[in-house]
Amino acid sequence: MSTPEDDRPIDSPDPSVAEHVRRYIATGGASGYLEGGTTNLVLTHRGRASGRLYRTGLFFGTDGDSLVLVASGAAITHTHPQWYLNVTAHPEVEVQVRDRRLRVRARTARGAERERLWAMMADRAPVYRTYYGPRTRRTIPVVVLDPVGPA
Repeated sequence: MSTPEDDRPIDSPDPSVAEHVRRYIATGGASGYLEGGTTNLVLTHRGRASGRLYRTGLFFGTDGDSLVLVASGAAITHTHPQWYLNVTAHPEVEVQVRDRRLRVRARTARGAERERLWAMMADRAPVYRTYYGPRTRRTIPVVVLDPVGPA
């Protein structure tokens, strides 16, 4: 049987990210939308194993009506971040951009689309350029969030 706690999102285990998410939610993005030198959103996603809801704050860009994320995780990790693994298992997710909440469907960009969006995101957040090479052995996914409707 589901309890109300099961439907309450769990914030990132990283204390600075959790604080950012709580501040962003509390202020409708007035504090936290522009952070780390670029635009941020809050992603709410369902755990692939637990089924619980989780929230994290992420840099994002736009491509037409879609939102774009980079699944970089920490720069030195050789595994994809948990949020990415969760959205590949459960692609229907929710985002908050400033005070606007949206339902979106996540997909991983491939080929030329990925390369174009990677370049766009690296221009927005140059730190991404440092993530390739000896720091990681994986191809960092670029995630496109296509709008489904209001949350």
